[in-house]
Amino acid sequence: MSHAIQERPVTAAPRRGSLAHARLPRWAPAAIAGGSIVAGIGIGAAAGWQSKVQWGLVAALLFVLVTFALTTKVEGSRQAKDRVATSVVWVCFVLAVVPLLSLAWVTLSKGLEVLDGYFLTHSMNGVLDAEAGGGLYHALLGTIEQVGIATLIAAPIGLLTAVYLVEYGGGKLAQAVTFFVDVMTGIPSIVAGLFVLATWNLMLGFGPSGFAGAMALAILMMPVVVRSTEEMLKLVPNELREASLALGIPKWRTILKVVLPTAIGGITTGVMLAVARITGETAPVLLLVFGTKLINPNPFEGAQSSLPLYVYEQYAVGTDAAVARAWAAALVLIAFVMILNLVARGIARWKAPKTGR
Repeated sequence: MSHAIQERPVTAAPRRGSLAHARLPRWAPAAIAGGSIVAGIGIGAAAGWQSKVQWGLVAALLFVLVTFALTTKVEGSRQAKDRVATSVVWVCFVLAVVPLLSLAWVTLSKGLEVLDGYFLTHSMNGVLDAEAGGGLYHALLGTIEQVGIATLIAAPIGLLTAVYLVEYGGGKLAQAVTFFVDVMTGIPSIVAGLFVLATWNLMLGFGPSGFAGAMALAILMMPVVVRSTEEMLKLVPNELREASLALGIPKWRTILKVVLPTAIGGITTGVMLAVARITGETAPVLLLVFGTKLINPNPFEGAQSSLPLYVYEQYAVGTDAAVARAWAAALVLIAFVMILNLVARGIARWKAPKTGR
């Protein structure tokens, strides 16, 4: 019996498998980035390059190459390719963020020199463009009215068009609407301005007004609203529609009470982004609104001004006072668009369906 039982050979404790390889320390990417920046500055200074952009490009190239070389030596070629891909993503991110931060910094530093309560509450009435003083109240009022009217025109039309395409459309009419929406998405703003100028002003005989500019802005806004709303409606699960229809609720009421409330957060965000897209347009306003130094609260009669047009006019004057007013107006325009985006995000988060219990 004892002979039948054979002792098993004792094996040594398992060592780490072959999957465990040497790895670069966690601080290696930061160290490589710092060294690449120093090397890029040194190469640029030694070569006599005046542009800091060239220094940055050299530093980015060195960062990618050094990362690939070190990772290949320590971790192998397969891991090196992964790290290079990650490095390229970070480089592209930095290349995208740096101009934005530079633009924000320059606008803030130059715009805050003139921006104050007086500048926001007064117009350019009685002030020469070459002189100091004046404000942008007339331009801010014109922008709010023109963008508001354009939103009242474009948002309902775009929303109803998207509802038709998602919930009802499926034939040749839907294909034609989709085609024209795609075409309208890519038209230049000057084309929309020329269309309104030819029909509203020349054929029908109306003069320049804020409403004419608002119609051109609405043309530019509609395809953005249609596309964003269409995508949001497609994200609504079909199970919600089927459950509502199974209870005997009509389709129009299902859309009104189930589909739209579910997608209202994304729809609101899309509308606000479309508003931000048209707020900075200058060409339609220049053709149809003409611009004025006076405060005109009536958008349906007489010339008006707007923030983009005000920036263009003041910068074209070229004097120090006018350029300073242009920077301040640009800062107000950026703040206006930023506030719209923040409001859109807040509404989207507030109206978003709750996923938890």
